[in-house]
Amino acid sequence: MGKRSEYTRGTFSYAELVSPDAEGSKAFYGGVFGWHADDQPLPGGGSYTMFRLDGDTVAGLHQPGEQQPPAWLVYVTVADVDATASRAGELGGAVLAGPFDVMEAGRMAVVADPTGAVFGAWQARGSIGAERVNDPGCLTWCDLASPDPDAARAFYEQLLGWSFEPVDTGGGPPYTLIAGAGGINQAGMRPTQEGEPANWMPYFTVESTDDTIARVGEPLFGPMDVPNGGRIAAMRDPQGAVFAVSDGEVDD
Repeated sequence: MGKRSEYTRGTFSYAELVSPDAEGSKAFYGGVFGWHADDQPLPGGGSYTMFRLDGDTVAGLHQPGEQQPPAWLVYVTVADVDATASRAGELGGAVLAGPFDVMEAGRMAVVADPTGAVFGAWQARGSIGAERVNDPGCLTWCDLASPDPDAARAFYEQLLGWSFEPVDTGGGPPYTLIAGAGGINQAGMRPTQEGEPANWMPYFTVESTDDTIARVGEPLFGPMDVPNGGRIAAMRDPQGAVFAVSDGEVDD
């Protein structure tokens, strides 16, 4: 089981869906991943949804007060979110929101890297983020698509201490592995395709990528075999948010 009680600095620790149609999103992801939607009341009204799997928090859902495009936001654990946000600005990034407290759960900021890809920085207090990863229905990987991979690499190396290792794709599109604390691979980077904006995309583990496609419908790309013996595919949910799935081998 991929249960977690803490995350080290620079590790992806959570994925949050922003959706204007909360009920539609709950129904869709409940059907795809078996998630149970647990609505938590917020001070001043409204609610925040924790997606749970067998009682463990695996992701979240936020319904914005203002119209925002549906999207997944991935979070990276940091030791000091205020210092991280300040440093991101110095390195050419932009702080889009925060830093601010999320009640007793933690403190966060939303940051765009210099190439435009957006992610969340999370300083844990009462909540570490996802209580379970890698298992079917859980976050397992994150991919960065950047129009300027060199600029993105320099930014994340200095901000989060990540290391980058190009992969021999045998003449295929360039791809780079990203390792965080302890040299553990947790993400990858590729150039954006024509017309694609910079973005971070979460991957969720499934039992079978092909079976998931059969339930969801035509993927944006894939299914494609990857070196770990599994198959991956990217999909768009009914509200428009993009995510990917993988049925390959994962760490505990």
